[in-house]
Amino acid sequence: MNPECLNLSKKVARYKEILENTTKYRKAWPRLKKSIKKQLSEICEDVGLNVEIHHKDEMENLEAIVLSLGDVKSGMSQEVAVNIRRDMIKHNGSLVYQQLFNGKILVLINMPFIEGYGQPQPPKTIGIYRPEELKDPFVLKHLEMLLQEVTMWEDYDDDVQQEPNQRIGFKLNFGEMPGEAPAS
Repeated sequence: MNPECLNLSKKVARYKEILENTTKYRKAWPRLKKSIKKQLSEICEDVGLNVEIHHKDEMENLEAIVLSLGDVKSGMSQEVAVNIRRDMIKHNGSLVYQQLFNGKILVLINMPFIEGYGQPQPPKTIGIYRPEELKDPFVLKHLEMLLQEVTMWEDYDDDVQQEPNQRIGFKLNFGEMPGEAPAS
């Protein structure tokens, strides 16, 4: 082999390895999705958490398992005409195991939101896993993370210290900054 092509040859070998991994990961998905659905169902049943588990399979090799905490009336309504009110629906959040184009599994949390009241937050990525990395204890940990996030969303108030750019207050936005001496 031409010594000048040694570096390129290594890159070609790495590229072929990655392509083989994609095929291997995709072959692992059918077993993995069954395992994920079973674990989610069993754990939620054990702890008394009412969920809906959906398998989204409209696109081959881009499937997803979605554990939803459901949709409910938010308790708020909007007047759409005289004496006619439309309930605002609250989506309680979800945990998603999404097969990526390369066969790896993206795990994310969709935060709760109320339709017509602000904008939904972008999904929170928990991680991207190779199928062999997604061991049983991870599913329990992911459910714990989902419950922690949606509980914090439901219990939102100003008692929790916000990031500096999220703080609200006259002096914070228009006057002296924390730690600065007042202007004389």
